[in-house]
Amino acid sequence: MKYHVRDLGLSGKGKKRIEWAERDMPVLRRIRESFHRRKPLKGIRIGACLHVTTETANLAITLKAGGADVYLCASNPLSTQDDVAASLVKHHRIPVFAIKGEDKRTYYRHIDSVLDKKPNITMDDGADLVSAIHTKRKNLAEGVIGSTEETTTGVIRLKSLATEGRLRFPVIAVNDANTKHFFDNRYGTGQSTIDGIIRATNKLIAGSNFVVCGYGWCGKGVAMRARGMGANVIVTEVDPLRALEAVMDGYRVMPIKEAAKIGDIFCTVTGDISVIRKEHFKEMKDGAIVCNSGHFNVELELDGLRKLARRKRTLREFVEEYELKNGRSVIVLGEGRLINLASAEGHPASVMDMSFANQALSVEYLVKKGGTLENKVYTVPDSIDREIARLKLASLGIKIDSLTPEQEKYLASWEMGT
Repeated sequence: MKYHVRDLGLSGKGKKRIEWAERDMPVLRRIRESFHRRKPLKGIRIGACLHVTTETANLAITLKAGGADVYLCASNPLSTQDDVAASLVKHHRIPVFAIKGEDKRTYYRHIDSVLDKKPNITMDDGADLVSAIHTKRKNLAEGVIGSTEETTTGVIRLKSLATEGRLRFPVIAVNDANTKHFFDNRYGTGQSTIDGIIRATNKLIAGSNFVVCGYGWCGKGVAMRARGMGANVIVTEVDPLRALEAVMDGYRVMPIKEAAKIGDIFCTVTGDISVIRKEHFKEMKDGAIVCNSGHFNVELELDGLRKLARRKRTLREFVEEYELKNGRSVIVLGEGRLINLASAEGHPASVMDMSFANQALSVEYLVKKGGTLENKVYTVPDSIDREIARLKLASLGIKIDSLTPEQEKYLASWEMGT
């Protein structure tokens, strides 16, 4: 079995951590038990480009239980947990190509290693596998039944591809499922981002001016958690509806040019490029901390920052100081990559339980229906979304009401008014 991980000697630690995460993933556990009995993925080769974490490990194990051959690489150079990668190889015979801190060349070589297996299903966290198939590995497209996409950034890329009429196979936008973005993006990103900032810096959040760039579901989560820890939260936005929502939620809203002058901690979560730019770095206070929790590090214009700096030094792990020519310094966390995975452990397992349940059931759906779907980006079927919510509630011991026949009739009719 070919693989590329840092050290198989780390596998014992990884095994325990995978088991710890599994305790908080009861929905995925039920799906795994069902997959093990039915083998709905028998004979299917799955190529996955995801953050190699304890939660992802449980997804990979579930897919293998369903009969699939699973091949995994990292979707970010800093998001791999090396002990988890080692355990998947040693204890579960799942080929992994991922090393935390890998350079760009190795990152893309690992993607090619997964694509060399000629997957029938791809699973993406940022659309790098699909992008590679549509550019340098076009010969593989005919063998792909379909793909799933985990992130807002990836969905944006894939919808663009579909709009141009160039998408070669159907894709399910797992990110757009209610049981994914309502919870994973908001509560998962919110908690794990603050966790990553604190682990990297050990800074006090209370009393700081905390600038959140972007008020989508991830931005809402980060703003909520920062305020919960006592920060004075400032939101920057380009969408008037989201900006208005942030105002109504009680946050200060202003352009990034103004926020740059007063912010102590900055976090981008937009999915777009060059959100904090050279002209903004110039305006920042001495010692301002800048990080990103969007999928790619392009949200920070780091090339512009380098041009402003007279020197750069590493102060502690995942903390780099850029000393500017104006005498002030800007602190960048995690090389501008996902701070919640660079310096912390990513989302808690209990929220990834729903996200990866969507992934597993969407893969099964593609195997069943892929041949009948058009080459478009689809949302997760509502029946899957609601079943995951039902299972999650059941795992928490929570019961809800059901509609009475009279209520169902009323909701289905137009005759009955006041």
